Amino acid sequence: MGIDEAALDELGYYLLAGAGGEGPATLMDEARHGEELGFGTAFISERWNVKEASSLTGAALAVTSRMQIATAATNHNTRHPLITGSWATTMHRLSGGRFTLGLGRGIAAMYNAFGVPAVTTAQMEDFAQVMRKLWHGALIFDHDGPIGKYQVLFLDPEFNEDIRLALVAFGPQTLALGGREFDDVILHTYFTPETLQRAVKTVKDSAEQAGRDPADVRVWSCFATVGDHLPEELRLKKTVARLATYLQGYGDLLVKTNGWDPSVLQRFRDDPVVQSIPGGIDHKASAEQIEHIATLIPDEWLEPSATGSAQQCVDRVRKEFDYGADAVIMHGATPAELEPIITRYRATV
Repeated sequence: MGIDEAALDELGYYLLAGAGGEGPATLMDEARHGEELGFGTAFISERWNVKEASSLTGAALAVTSRMQIATAATNHNTRHPLITGSWATTMHRLSGGRFTLGLGRGIAAMYNAFGVPAVTTAQMEDFAQVMRKLWHGALIFDHDGPIGKYQVLFLDPEFNEDIRLALVAFGPQTLALGGREFDDVILHTYFTPETLQRAVKTVKDSAEQAGRDPADVRVWSCFATVGDHLPEELRLKKTVARLATYLQGYGDLLVKTNGWDPSVLQRFRDDPVVQSIPGGIDHKASAEQIEHIATLIPDEWLEPSATGSAQQCVDRVRKEFDYGADAVIMHGATPAELEPIITRYRATV
């Protein structure tokens, strides 16, 4: 296992990709393997089952020594601000500065069902500013802002911690916020080249308008990377079924963002097979159902991804840099599944 060569800081991957594979216990091996392959950052997405972010980040940082570990994402409103600030500082010091706190908006419908207020852009901005103050020893009295009212917020007067903040961004307001306040901006999968270019410009322009150096804000293309060395059934699950699940959850936003044909989305939604699946297609659909769903999704919609041979995957990943991305997350695959592609990537630097 492993290559153990110089770090590829411009590349990242997700730990427990998708639903989490065989469960959280596989995270440690995936973290070690990813670091051996040279990935610069390993990302952790939080799900409310067995993917609780603070537990997983501690485990990942404990078994690695070089790689950055980032949440992408957790939500600011599911923990008290002092709990989140303390967690981030603990991870930062535990790892010698290798932790990135990545925030996201979440899915409003799920929040509403669970009785959690939906997240606003103003809240994420307020929260980022509060975290920066707390990490630099501030004592905050009578905070009254979008994240709520707090008589006092305080961690430690001796803190002087420069902890990276990341934001998972989709729409223009959130992208602009990323440019103003965050160190990393993580885009969504299946963004077309035009959407990627527009998103990068929005982030960088916003950074400049805020008096920041645009080069200090790193924009990540989250890019499905599924080589044909994997079995076809698995490839369809990681591409067709994953995109179909996004279309289930927030298809209108993705279609509008990419300028796709909304009538195709409506046909997808009206399809009886799609309607018969009780939950996320990537988790609940059978192989036969996924094959049928593949006939509903145009090739154009699946094109913003790295597929084919290892060399074809590398070539397509490199195009993301040409389109303006500072870094690329090889999304939807484990380090073991990505190893042939990483080997080829190194050979063609």
